[in-house]
Amino acid sequence: MKDSEPGALIVASAPIGRPEDASPRLASALAGVAVIAVEDIGRLRRLAAALGVKPAGRFVTYSNGVEQARVPGLLAALESGDDVLLVTAAGVPGVSDPGYRLVAAAAAAGLRVTVLPGPSAVTAALAVSGLPSDRFCFEGFPPRGEGKRARRFAGLADEPRTLVFFEAARRAATTLAELATAFGPDRRAVVCRELSKTHEEIRRGTLGELAEWAAGGLLGEVTLVVAGSPVRAGARHAAVAGRPERAAQPGEPGPSAGPERAAQTGRVLQTGRAVSARGHRDAAQGGDRRRREGNRSPQARGLRRRCRRPPALTGLVNGQGRRRRISSHSMEPPAAPCPRPARAWPALLAAS
Repeated sequence: MKDSEPGALIVASAPIGRPEDASPRLASALAGVAVIAVEDIGRLRRLAAALGVKPAGRFVTYSNGVEQARVPGLLAALESGDDVLLVTAAGVPGVSDPGYRLVAAAAAAGLRVTVLPGPSAVTAALAVSGLPSDRFCFEGFPPRGEGKRARRFAGLADEPRTLVFFEAARRAATTLAELATAFGPDRRAVVCRELSKTHEEIRRGTLGELAEWAAGGLLGEVTLVVAGSPVRAGARHAAVAGRPERAAQPGEPGPSAGPERAAQTGRVLQTGRAVSARGHRDAAQGGDRRRREGNRSPQARGLRRRCRRPPALTGLVNGQGRRRRISSHSMEPPAAPCPRPARAWPALLAAS
């Protein structure tokens, strides 16, 4: 036992096939830690023998079904000062593995967690698949229930990222057939079987082709890599811009139309929107039409009636028999002034 300082939880990756893929750090940890939490004790003993290492610590079985019961004792060992090595049967603990529960509990208790990186079936299959790997998602094992599996695949049908699945060999043919139904039989995929082992096999094709090939039966450990859903450039841009995609109108160039087509229709693609000179002209004409319609409104007509000049009067001027038109504006202005600008009354009188 160490001093009063707590121990560290060491998350170690184990080989997925060949023992020589194990790192020297894993061999050192197997020989030095006080507690080894492992999924399969017999498999780990064989790995240690292949590496020429004799484990010094005590083994604790940590696997599905018993992991919750093991967590308190492993935390107590860490708090007492012992280092705990967490190892799965193959690959990285915590990836489609109950090891994440122990990691979460140790982190919540404020204990140190470190990692010994190494082999992983997820990244190995993705690397050899030849499918886009800049973005991908790992789905683990599909649900075993037919209904749950169908719903899971239906929800992933439009996923644009490359998908990685684990699957048991006996269910691989059924899973590939159901993926072909949900994603379409022409979706590209890769089946990786027995990665890094003697009988490694990597089969490429469409989901329909691979489902037909796997119907004869598979053996070993299987990892499936499936291409993401093809996304049109317009839909991708609309998603980034945060607005729904708009269908192209008749005579309007689509997202892939070149500058010549845009010039023919008078449109220019700018920040994802089609801008038209004719559209600006139509907008201006629409404004004129709205102003004309506003002038014909009852309120506007009433205002014009109040501001209209009264009819001209006729009468005698200077006592002579000659009749002249006398403008009503020669009279006193109305008590309620017109909203229009006031005219110059003296000038009107002079003009009469």
